[in-house]
Amino acid sequence: MNGERTIVGLDIGTNVIRVAIATVSDDDKLEIVATSTHKSAGLRNGVIVNIEEAKDAVKNAIEEAEQSAGVIVNSVIAGIGGTYIDYENARGVTPIRANPKSNRREVTQEDISKVIDIATAIRYPVDREKIHVIPQNYIVDGVSIGIQPPINQLGFKLEAQVHIVTASKTIIQNMKACMLRADYMLGGVMLKTLAQTQAVCHDDEMDLGSIIIDLGAGTTDVLVVLKGAPIKTCSIPVGGNLVTNDIAIVTKIPFAAAEEIKVASGCCWLQGITNDEDVILPGVGGRAPELIAKSQLCQIIQARMEQIFTFVRAEIIKNKDESIRKLFGNIILTGGGALMEGVVELAQAKFNTSSVRIGVPEVFGGNQDSYRRPDFATAIGLVVANKDRPQTQVRKKYKKAKTSDNSSSEGLLKKLRKALF
Repeated sequence: MNGERTIVGLDIGTNVIRVAIATVSDDDKLEIVATSTHKSAGLRNGVIVNIEEAKDAVKNAIEEAEQSAGVIVNSVIAGIGGTYIDYENARGVTPIRANPKSNRREVTQEDISKVIDIATAIRYPVDREKIHVIPQNYIVDGVSIGIQPPINQLGFKLEAQVHIVTASKTIIQNMKACMLRADYMLGGVMLKTLAQTQAVCHDDEMDLGSIIIDLGAGTTDVLVVLKGAPIKTCSIPVGGNLVTNDIAIVTKIPFAAAEEIKVASGCCWLQGITNDEDVILPGVGGRAPELIAKSQLCQIIQARMEQIFTFVRAEIIKNKDESIRKLFGNIILTGGGALMEGVVELAQAKFNTSSVRIGVPEVFGGNQDSYRRPDFATAIGLVVANKDRPQTQVRKKYKKAKTSDNSSSEGLLKKLRKALF
């Protein structure tokens, strides 16, 4: 293998588990060598509620990707999200100590570590665990530097503004237990929407200020970024399953059938329907199949999707944070819900902006058709975000993966990756 590393990104969704396996070559090139999808089990709203059921589903999903890649891995990086995630923006201040040799006050790595420690010296409940401490801005003597540590900068006072993400310890422990029972180590956890920035965002979007909306089945997770760093993290406890439930109730068909119809024929923008074709509803209990116009189906779906976007908008502007007014980037839609017809147009209408796009992962070699989709933004983002970090090596490799000419993006995204504490 000559130093080639293998990284596995695991996105455990409420309805679907997605896996991405990537290799990083000796010359630091990343390539997606395998992906897989598998039906979830033992989860509710993105949270593991039955470890045994979840373990089997996770193991099957990872093994399918392993077989495709020709590797057997030890550990995975898992995405985490949902309403059990919380955040806090904090600030720390420390004097810049003089160098005993030169007597000059230059910022050192020790000063950086100290100001971060001061900023994060917050007492959290015993059931919370810090999973990310992300510098938003360094300030030297009142001058804003940005997210890059100001090493060797001369000054007297160093300040740091940080974004702290915490998660429920119980959720993380259940995830670790699930991985162990599936014979894998949990190499780390990462906020899903933060991982997605590494796969679908551009540097200018990170700098100008953008909103990532992950339209999941159980929850809708949101991340607001500005000047290259997160400023707000939140989750709405509604998602695509409520859309499916609405279809099932109104049309009086089983949930599973309603989900199939939503995926195959769903639309959430009535004005975009040019061909009002009929959709077949399966018969239930001896009842003959029926027809429903696509426009009628759209009305059911659009009402719930409008509500989701309304909840997201209200959560983003809560507390009247002034920084929210400085966002000039895009609204980026990811997750399975972003595959629905009309979702961009509906978001444009609800947020009163034309700057809405679907978050499709960049090209990282391999079978692009399998992962260049918004529902794979988390799994791909996890491997990209952890590209430069040491990983547990594969136990066995059956064939050598091809290298790729593609590498992860530079600039703000790379700086954010290195800034994760």
